[in-house]
Amino acid sequence: MLISIKDLNKTYIMGAEKVEALKSVTLEIEKNEYVALMGPSGSGKSTLMNLVGCLDSPTGGEYWLNGIEVSTMDDGELAEVRNKQIGFVFQTFNLLPRLSALENVALPLVYAGFGKEERLEKARKTLEAVGLGDRVMHKPNELSGGQRQRVAVARALVNDPAIILADEPTGNLDTKTSYEIMGLFEQIHKAGNTIILVTHEQDIAMHAHRIVRLRDGLIESDQLNGQIVSMADMPSISAG
Repeated sequence: MLISIKDLNKTYIMGAEKVEALKSVTLEIEKNEYVALMGPSGSGKSTLMNLVGCLDSPTGGEYWLNGIEVSTMDDGELAEVRNKQIGFVFQTFNLLPRLSALENVALPLVYAGFGKEERLEKARKTLEAVGLGDRVMHKPNELSGGQRQRVAVARALVNDPAIILADEPTGNLDTKTSYEIMGLFEQIHKAGNTIILVTHEQDIAMHAHRIVRLRDGLIESDQLNGQIVSMADMPSISAG
């Protein structure tokens, strides 16, 4: 089992008030699953994503990732697991504006201890895989929104992580470009990657093979998606 979560909870202390953001969540995700986490604002989906992504520690419960218990780790240990096991794709791209696409994608490999030549070669190949082989030296402001998100996806992939965690990855994109990015995730999933997609948009969640809905810090439903939207249902895909 890639992810095994048992009775996970998270409480935030805000002044004299306690806020239970997550209440006793139990969830298992296997290798090469494609899961969407859905829920309205305040449902706990972002808190769960932060815990799964090792960006935060739970107040209670267990979280095992690839056979390692991460729920008891300190910040330094969490950072190490995060760098090795998880690739992040954010709504706002989070690219460094002064660096080229190539340098942005190579960045996680610096922390992984790769030499410069190996970093750049690996980054170049990953950019080619997401359809940006001709844009490697462009800076973020020289790229369209869709191309910037492709750079962000390449950066998430470059370290061969166990999980791609995508937080509202189409939130800043128009409909056509959103289709292209979701088509890219489909290709990544077919290549063997595990994808966890956090979204509040039903049409985006329909690309996932399993949909987990949260409400008030609890899992409301966890179902296989019988109506998966695939690239075959979309307009033709081209790097945009």
